Amino acid sequence: MTSPPIIFHFHNSYQTLPERFYTRVVPVPVADPRLIVFNHALADELGLDPAILEPSAPDLFSGNRLPTDAAPIAMVYAGHQFGHFVPRLGDGRAILLGEVIDRNGKRRDIQLKGSGKTPYSRQGDGRAWLGPVLREYLLSEAMHALGIPTTRALAAVTTGEIVRREQPLPGAILTRVAASHIRIGTFEYFAARGDYHAVQALADHVLARHFPDLVPEHDRYWALLQAVTERQAYLVARWMLVGFIHGVMNTDNMTVSGETIDYGPCAFLDAYDPATVFSSIDTWGRYAFGKQPDIAAWNLARLAGALIPIMEPDNQNARERASAVIHGFPARFTQYWLEGMRRKIGLGSCAEEDVALIQDLLAAMQAGAADFTLTFRRLCAASVNAGTDETLRVLFTQPAAFDAWAVRWRARLQQDTLSDAERLASMRATNPAYIPRNHRVEAALEAALQGDTGPFETLLALLRHPWDDRPALAEYADPPPPSQWPFQTFCGT
Repeated sequence: MTSPPIIFHFHNSYQTLPERFYTRVVPVPVADPRLIVFNHALADELGLDPAILEPSAPDLFSGNRLPTDAAPIAMVYAGHQFGHFVPRLGDGRAILLGEVIDRNGKRRDIQLKGSGKTPYSRQGDGRAWLGPVLREYLLSEAMHALGIPTTRALAAVTTGEIVRREQPLPGAILTRVAASHIRIGTFEYFAARGDYHAVQALADHVLARHFPDLVPEHDRYWALLQAVTERQAYLVARWMLVGFIHGVMNTDNMTVSGETIDYGPCAFLDAYDPATVFSSIDTWGRYAFGKQPDIAAWNLARLAGALIPIMEPDNQNARERASAVIHGFPARFTQYWLEGMRRKIGLGSCAEEDVALIQDLLAAMQAGAADFTLTFRRLCAASVNAGTDETLRVLFTQPAAFDAWAVRWRARLQQDTLSDAERLASMRATNPAYIPRNHRVEAALEAALQGDTGPFETLLALLRHPWDDRPALAEYADPPPPSQWPFQTFCGT
C-alpha cells in the first residue's frame, strides 16, 4: 500500500532570491536509516504532527523520502576561517528542505545535515557520523533549555553506512531547525565578488525576515548592522555567563539571526580560565573563552564591510557610521554581561563597586582553579546561609581568596533590594545545576557508538531541566576527574 503524502506546508522565502544564492539539490539516499531520537515537543511547536511523522521518520529524516512540498537547496556563502578569507564555502553536507511557519507565527528553516555531497562539498563526502550528530543534538537542546538563542534538533538517524574519517565510523544525519541559516559569510560571498545588487537583495530579505520593524527606515542597512550587532552582543554575553566556548567562531558560523549555530569543537568550562581552548584545531587560541567578545566584534566588522557600499552614496560617511556601530559593541556586550553577572551573584540593584566585586571573584576562581558552574550554583545557598561556605571553599585551591571576597560580597548583599527568598529564586534560575559536562557528553557518545543510547537519553532528559536539582543524578553536576584533563574536541567534518 502506498504511504500517504507528507506535507510540511513550506513557505520558502529564501528561494525568492536569485538562483545564484543557492543550488537546487536532493539528498543522497542512504542504505538503512534508523531513528535514534525524535523531538516530539519541537515537532509540535513547528506545527508538524508527531503521530504522522514518526512512522515515516527514518526515511523522512534521512532524506530517503521528502515531504511532497519540499524544495531542497544548498546555500552558498563564504567565510573568514581562523582569520583567513575563503571566498566560496557553502552547504557542503547540508540541504535546506524548506521553511515552515511555526505555531507562534515565526519562520523556521528545516535542514538535513549530513545528507550527502553538494556543489559546495569541495573534497568532502557530504556525510556526518554519529558522534558529532548526537553532540549537536545534546548541546543545542541544552542551550535552548538554558534560554540561549540557538538552532534546534528535530531528529537524528543512523544511515546504515560507514563514514570514513581517521577510522570507519557509523554514518548519521541530523535534522536541524533554525530561524534562518543566513550567515555573515553569506554577505561576504557576494561582497567579495562586487555583487552589491545581491548584497542589497540579501539585506532586504534579512530585514523582512528578522527585523521587519526596520524595513521602512531610510537608513535601514545601517539599522540592520545595529540590530545584528545588538543580537550578537546579547548572544555572546549569554555564552560567557554559562561558560560556553563555541570553538570555531568563523564568520560562516555566525548567523545574522543571533542564534548559536554549528556545534563542532564546542564545550563548557570546568575550571575557570579565560584562556581555555578545547578545539584541537585552534592551536593559537584565537577562539579561547575570554576572546569570544573580541572575535564577535571582529566578525561584525566583516559584515559592516559588506554593507557599507549599499548604506549611502557617501562611502566615507558610511564607513564612519558603521565603524561607530562596531566600536559600540564592547559597551553593549558589557551591559548584557554585567546584568547577567549581577544576577549570578544575587544582586537586584546596581552599585559602582559591582564590577570590581565580579572581576575579583573571577580572579579568585582562576587563581584557585575553581569550577565555573559549581561555584555559581553553590553561591545560591551561600547567599542566604553563610554556613554553607565550606561547600564553596573546597572548590578553590586557594580558599583564602574566596573567604576575603565573601566578606565584601555579603556586605554588598546587605545593601541590595532583594529579599532572601527573591535572591535565592533568582540565583537558582540563573545559575544552572547541570550543564553538558564534557566528560559526560563524551561518555554518552561513546556508549551510543557501542549501540547503547541509554546514557544519551539520560543526559538529554537531565539537560532539558538544567535548573532543577536531581539528587539521584547528583554526580552529573561534578567536574571531570583529573585523569580526564585536558579535554579536547574535534571537528566532525
